[in-house]
Amino acid sequence: MPGSAGTLGAQLPRARPGRQGMGLRMTQLTTAPVARQSLVVIGNGMAGMRTVEEMLKLAPQLYDITVFGAEPHGNYNRILLSPLLAGEKNIDDIMLHTREWYAANGITLHAGDPVVHIDRRKRMVRSASGREVWYDRLLLATGSKPFIVPVPGHTLAGVIGFRDIQDVDTMLAAARSGGHAVVIGGGLLGLEAANGLLRRGMQVTVVHVMDSLMNQQLDKPAALLLKNALELKGLRFLLEAHTSEIAGDARVTAVRFKDGSEIPADLVVMAAGVRPNIELARAAGLHCERAIVVDDTLQTYDPRIYAVGECVQHRSATFGLVAPIWDQARVCGAHLARNGHRRYVQQATPTKLKVTGVDLYSVGDFIGGEGSEDLVLRDPRRGIYKRLVLAGNRIAGAVLYGDVQDGPWYFGLIQNRTDISSMRSRLLFGEALCAQAA
Repeated sequence: MPGSAGTLGAQLPRARPGRQGMGLRMTQLTTAPVARQSLVVIGNGMAGMRTVEEMLKLAPQLYDITVFGAEPHGNYNRILLSPLLAGEKNIDDIMLHTREWYAANGITLHAGDPVVHIDRRKRMVRSASGREVWYDRLLLATGSKPFIVPVPGHTLAGVIGFRDIQDVDTMLAAARSGGHAVVIGGGLLGLEAANGLLRRGMQVTVVHVMDSLMNQQLDKPAALLLKNALELKGLRFLLEAHTSEIAGDARVTAVRFKDGSEIPADLVVMAAGVRPNIELARAAGLHCERAIVVDDTLQTYDPRIYAVGECVQHRSATFGLVAPIWDQARVCGAHLARNGHRRYVQQATPTKLKVTGVDLYSVGDFIGGEGSEDLVLRDPRRGIYKRLVLAGNRIAGAVLYGDVQDGPWYFGLIQNRTDISSMRSRLLFGEALCAQAA
């Protein structure tokens, strides 16, 4: 079997004795070339390719690498889809790895050819086109897929998610015709999609089932400031609105709600969350719960198979932000390179909104609980709001709106569990004033 585990290590021929007079001589020892192992990566996105990069830093000659991707592109920065939609970036700006990069690193890329079957007994994957590749190590980086609210009409033309370049192309085509766009979901992704469509000339309404925007990242005062700022830009909002049906014949024409009202729609963007893409792993018999279960080394229950990114579940948590995924890539890359001393540890991750003219930063536990205290600064005239949640003389969480320059400093205080007793009275005014006092 090509690249099988039996090829590990150099094979040295035995010395053969020979007669030369009364003495013995040894034949020259030669080292047979070491056969490289086969690493197959399922998923050509940011998580998988970052892991490959980390592995190549440590063991560039260890594997023959084959990458399968569902999209017909090289690896691109999915975080920048919102600026791409808004016209602030172009395709070249968001590409991370061109086809030339794969070739230069000896990586075989099968773009637009997703894997459809994993045979763990034979250690083989098969793609949609019928390619079969054997592996010694397999890396799953299948990411996630948008949650499409399963209401009547959700399969109509013009109803899409916001997940890849093709979705952006669909939105741009709709925007060229103008009309009404409805974004279902008032979280981070939904607001970025709404802002992009607005800047492309569409009339945009954001529909959200909760009573405040970004309810998982913001408290209500900050969410209200955000709503007011986005309304001034031209966005419309329907809060506590429950979608009951997407109307239309072949194509969407309206969105209807449980109270009987409706609004026109030429495009509906579902941004109500994502779901880990685990169907392939589950069909292969890997242990999955909400996502593919991995240990602290990012190894699945099959020791030859690793998983990283939005498709994994580590200690009951799943992931959707880039910072923890980069940490996973470092750990997983080291273990694939057989330099396995690292362990993945979950860390608090800040949230930022990529909407031009809106500054927002949120990190940690901004809700608080029994025994916690709030420090709050409000300056409505300047549009500034700060809330720090304290627990035991340490910062547990922070919400900043309008003035976010001290966000990374607060984040550092949270990570380092810094005792803030000596600077408590100045804490809301930022690092510079606290440093002066010290």
